[in-house]
Amino acid sequence: MINIHSMKAQCINLLITGTATCIEEHRELLTELDSKIGDADHGINMLRGFQAILAISPELSELNFGEALKKAGMTMLMKVGGASGPLYGSLLIGMSKATPQEEINLKEFVVMLEKGVDDVKKRGKSDVGEKTMLDVLVPVSLQLKEDANNITDKEQLIKNIIQQAEKGLEATRLMQATKGRASFLGERSIGHLDPGAMSICLLIKTICNIINSNKECT
Repeated sequence: MINIHSMKAQCINLLITGTATCIEEHRELLTELDSKIGDADHGINMLRGFQAILAISPELSELNFGEALKKAGMTMLMKVGGASGPLYGSLLIGMSKATPQEEINLKEFVVMLEKGVDDVKKRGKSDVGEKTMLDVLVPVSLQLKEDANNITDKEQLIKNIIQQAEKGLEATRLMQATKGRASFLGERSIGHLDPGAMSICLLIKTICNIINSNKECT
């Protein structure tokens, strides 16, 4: 069992610091990708949101997992412009709504992620195949659901999740965007990685590596 709900404050701080550092380190990459098919502000917007979350990390570390997710999601909604704030906010808040009161095992976390993904779909009125962050989130969610029933080895499970995230990201390269500003480009959006898919892929990989390498998170 992975007792996510009872994560130590040290783990929550590691996750917050790690994800904020990830976005800071890849800000220019996200901006470059967005400059090709968007407004060239994805890196800046994501950094603003994660810096805001980092600023309240002491408060978040005192909350239970569901409450921390909700507050982080609200912070993204309030601090981040463009589509990123509403979509990332919806993911985190959606997951918080499905967080059980007791300790969370892996199968319960699957339900939480599914709820978060569903809320992203509703907020963006989109689904997999439209060159968005969902092209990473949906495959990862499905892989996690499958592995929760079949795999007990944590390292293998994390490896599978990372592989699906990377595969989903790469799939966006050949897609034509049908949502957001990128959709205005029509066929010219083909051949570029989606910046939202890139940011969520980077974050998933960061979270997986933190959980895998820190005993505070198990």
